[in-house]
Amino acid sequence: MNDNSTITAEKEKRINPFFAPYGTPHDTVPFDRIRLEDYEEAMMEGIRRDKEYLEKTVNNPAKPTFDNTMIAQPEDPDGYYDLLERVTTVFFNMLSAETNDEMDALAQKMQPILTQHANDMRLDKRMFERIKAVHLHHRRLTPEEKKLLDEAYEGAVRTGALLSDEDKERLRRLTEEASMMTLQFSQNLLKDRKAFTLHITDEAQLDGLPDTAREAAALAAKEAGKEGWLFTLDAPSMGPFMKYSTQRDLRREMYMAYNTLCMHDNSENNLDICKRIINLRREVAQLLGYRTYADYVLKRRMATNKRTVYHLLDQLIDAYKPTAVKEVEEIRKTARQIEGKDFNMEPWDFSYYSYKLQMKKYALDSEMLRPYLELSRVIDGVFGLATRLYGITFRLNEDIPVYHPDVKAYEVFDRDGSYLAVLYADFHPRKGKQGGAWMTEYQGQWIDRKGENIRPHVSVVMNLTKPTADKPALLTLGEVETFLHEFGHALHGIFANTRFESLSGTNVLWDFVELPSQFMENYSMEKEFLRTFAFHYQTGEPMPDELIKRIVKSRNFMAAYACMRQVSFGLLDMAYYTKSKPFDEDIIAFEKAAWKKAQVMPQRTDTCMTVQFSHIMAGGYAAGYYSYKWAEVLDADAFSVFKREGIFNQQTAQRFRDEVLSRGGTEHPMELYKRFRRGEPTIDALLKRNGIKRK
Repeated sequence: MNDNSTITAEKEKRINPFFAPYGTPHDTVPFDRIRLEDYEEAMMEGIRRDKEYLEKTVNNPAKPTFDNTMIAQPEDPDGYYDLLERVTTVFFNMLSAETNDEMDALAQKMQPILTQHANDMRLDKRMFERIKAVHLHHRRLTPEEKKLLDEAYEGAVRTGALLSDEDKERLRRLTEEASMMTLQFSQNLLKDRKAFTLHITDEAQLDGLPDTAREAAALAAKEAGKEGWLFTLDAPSMGPFMKYSTQRDLRREMYMAYNTLCMHDNSENNLDICKRIINLRREVAQLLGYRTYADYVLKRRMATNKRTVYHLLDQLIDAYKPTAVKEVEEIRKTARQIEGKDFNMEPWDFSYYSYKLQMKKYALDSEMLRPYLELSRVIDGVFGLATRLYGITFRLNEDIPVYHPDVKAYEVFDRDGSYLAVLYADFHPRKGKQGGAWMTEYQGQWIDRKGENIRPHVSVVMNLTKPTADKPALLTLGEVETFLHEFGHALHGIFANTRFESLSGTNVLWDFVELPSQFMENYSMEKEFLRTFAFHYQTGEPMPDELIKRIVKSRNFMAAYACMRQVSFGLLDMAYYTKSKPFDEDIIAFEKAAWKKAQVMPQRTDTCMTVQFSHIMAGGYAAGYYSYKWAEVLDADAFSVFKREGIFNQQTAQRFRDEVLSRGGTEHPMELYKRFRRGEPTIDALLKRNGIKRK
């Protein structure tokens, strides 16, 4: 048999891995067997199966019931019912964590097909009539069944079920274009961010940089096949450069590169794309009967309306801005003491002189902490915290396939030793990976027809400091907070324990989803927690008490400024999505005006946040960015309960698990929270934690 015949025979024999049981530990994704061409083939087959299932359901001659309409599933000898969900979950997760030009091209090809199919399913009159009939006349339902039914009916209405045929077609066009615009936004941002590097060959230009930053830059240069040192716009590279470099002109170059992403006259420019996204969302909302997109979104949020959101943001401005102004003035004063009374501080100076002030006030530098925050020990500390609170344990399983050598896969076991979940951890930046940090899932939790509790496969993706040739990955305390944050989201998924996947884990109202993640951040400042893992990576000595005292003492350093920064993003988000008329303003000028009342430093007119603001343009935070501050009120309030009852109190933790983490979206989140809290939340705990209000 010649070589071509062998290849043909193998191709004929090979089965697309999405079409069969995976045959991996816990049925985890077989990343090592998936080829690029498998995605399109599986998506198209998934679309075909969806349509077949829809026809079978709507043509069922029996009277519509909850059981034959809401949970009926076609027989599948392989035991897997939603092929399209299976393949698109993997594909779009890879598009964020490990993409390339071929994946990007396939996304451009498939996105309109997938959006059209989603519209076909959502806007099918016959299916809506069945759901409507069940909604009006149904058997006695459990609370969770009732929630699923209400969500399905309201979701259908919110996605156009009551529109005329003409308006449904218009909605199709709008949503299909919006999906392409958000995809293009993300691809442009990734390409533009990865395109910039600051290449240094003169060692004198590294002045002020700590060894960790120099070593990481040397490694980056070596990996790129260059001499010297290479700095990028990834946080572990840019952050230390802006903080320590004495080279003001290079700090300016880095700052301007980052803050002018996607606003240059090239193919990655996002200015017009942002305008189009804003207008498309407004048109969708108005077509569905809402005045603005914010009105549409907030109908399904804890805040419920724009007035409540603005009330929260205004409360925070009133409480924090006077302190934030003083904080910035203190940094400006520090800069002038160092550089002279005529020195004019620019944005690229802020991190540098903020660091100088922090050293002056607290003698604390994040580089002092790095030797005590080695990644493997941090992992032990974070996992150990979950063990101490909830009794769960983690075991690395190298038999579980991963999509990149950086990724580690862990089995998670409950207090009684039973299997609970799979957790993937992806720690470091690389070429095909978006910036930032996020949690996602490859499989949600649900209970199948046989009563088996299908456990989740959860992933945390971050961009933490990489190891170098000479040192392991040594983190900053801020990176530890990031890990804790995403791990909090992961616990929300890991502890999911509901009947229906669409109500499990993080499938909650958007302004509640950040509570579990931000709650976990509180531990980063607790001595008892740091004591469990913060040991010097070379000597094994524990982090000195004096250093921990300085960490705790400095916890509110620039807290008011940080609050105003978040509030400004919330104001910008609301400004775009409370527009009731077509948006055709200059994005840059509009941005500066929108967040002006939360700004505490002069604004530049040659930079723009909007064009790289993934949360509100391509993520799920449009008209919802305020939720970070909303959830911060809840997380401070929740942690105050732990502070009172014991930060490692297992009974309190079990109550948090039972009432919040495991319940998903089966009830209104405020009811869940009040059962845990045994009362209403207030803003007082946040104000006290940040030192704005005296205890």
